[in-house]
Amino acid sequence: MRLTVINFFKKSVNGHIFRGKYRLVKRVSPRAMQTLVREYEQTEANMKLLLHPYLTKEQSSGHAKELGKKEQIVAKWREEQLKMKPHVTIAERLAHLKVKDVWD
Repeated sequence: MRLTVINFFKKSVNGHIFRGKYRLVKRVSPRAMQTLVREYEQTEANMKLLLHPYLTKEQSSGHAKELGKKEQIVAKWREEQLKMKPHVTIAERLAHLKVKDVWD
């Protein structure tokens, strides 16, 4: 009985708690403000790095070519192609069924 009495005096909002006209709005805490400030500072630092990159476009244009990654990928692909099994025809597959060629 005591639990139901508590539920009668409990103040709640109509409908969904966090949506609508009578929603429950969380109070702003100092911790939430610190988190928001930290997120804004991180975003600002990221934007600064994006707007002022370390390398210029001319410096960063050929760096991948000097590493030779494309040549490494092509060489690896060629090695895989050499490891492939040889082509087998249907006649070679069914050669074990041909015991003798005589029809009579």
